[in-house]
Amino acid sequence: MTFKNLFIEHERSEEEAAWIEEEITEQEERFAVIEQNMEDLKPLRETYYKEFFDRITTIGFNVDGDDKVVIARDQLPVKPDGLEDRVVWKYGVNGE
Repeated sequence: MTFKNLFIEHERSEEEAAWIEEEITEQEERFAVIEQNMEDLKPLRETYYKEFFDRITTIGFNVDGDDKVVIARDQLPVKPDGLEDRVVWKYGVNGE
């Protein structure tokens, strides 16, 4: 077994397999609710971006202690056309 390959072969009983399927279904339902909540926050998230950009272009941000740097408006990132925000949950070692 290598460090990243943590799978241990085993067999599951029918009861265990049914429990796992039930858990998967419940988790998918919870995720659907979370995903909808994140989608509902989209207009508010745009406001957060605008407020953040206004803040760093007027009062700046702290780089070290009391040292602040103000970012010029022409140096702010521009969101590409057609790109939508995604809230992503990532878990596990396979995606590293």
